[in-house]
Amino acid sequence: MRSAQLGHLAMLLFSLLVAGSFALGAMAANAISPLALNAVRFWIAVIVIGVVMLATTGLQRDAAKAPWRYVILAGFFTIYFVLMFEGLKTAPPVSAAAVFTLTPILSAGFGWLLLRQVLSPRMGFALAIGALGAIWVIFRADLAAILRFQIGQGEWIYFWGCMAHAAYTPLVRKLNRGEPAIVFTFGTLLVGAVMLTVVGWGDLRATDWVGLPQIVWITILYTAIFASAATFTLLQFAALRLPSSKVMAYTYLTPSWVIIWGAALGGGWPPAIVLAGVGLTVIALVLLLKE
Repeated sequence: MRSAQLGHLAMLLFSLLVAGSFALGAMAANAISPLALNAVRFWIAVIVIGVVMLATTGLQRDAAKAPWRYVILAGFFTIYFVLMFEGLKTAPPVSAAAVFTLTPILSAGFGWLLLRQVLSPRMGFALAIGALGAIWVIFRADLAAILRFQIGQGEWIYFWGCMAHAAYTPLVRKLNRGEPAIVFTFGTLLVGAVMLTVVGWGDLRATDWVGLPQIVWITILYTAIFASAATFTLLQFAALRLPSSKVMAYTYLTPSWVIIWGAALGGGWPPAIVLAGVGLTVIALVLLLKE
């Protein structure tokens, strides 16, 4: 299988795993501080990735050169995750996933600024279709709300997190110096875990860990293993093989996966009129991936 094909496969799995964090995160967001939840999940992810790294590539000495790179990457990704869980306190999972689908067009902009990756007219058209579909879902198919540009507080908070995520993708390619994806991921996670622990120390001490609902622990473990350790590695693996806009194109699948996750967890299906916006995001994905 070619390098680019492996990158596409990695991002397909990425979109499925990320969708699960929306569905579970919405169920746990109001029971624990976003800083406390993310600090614990990052440390678990550090352990998981660290064990896998030592069993495969090992920790090369060169990876520790220019540690400021990990500070920058960790800063962007910790901001993303904290704002995601803060937004999920009030934003429905499908709406939040729709906000996430705005990251390809944002990522294309950062890709041009940082890497001078040029967007073709067809890709620009595809991103516009995807953005239109996302807006339709975010505003819950309410034309009056769209005209008033009335965005929910949770969606607005999460949008700024998505800005950080969009910048992160091209930064991986710009700052990587040949380190394997898993080694680069370990460094980013480790620095991120330290950052979250320092900033969220007050929330960590104030949390009643014994009295937390079971869904919080399920969410912490899922997001640590699948939506942190696995997706970090998958994203960095793909970002080294595909243009930033194509990497983030797979976010257009997220609302569809979230709907399936929600139905599987007993949350039911959204109205058909909202699903029309999801359909537009899938069309955008097909257009973006076509050679």
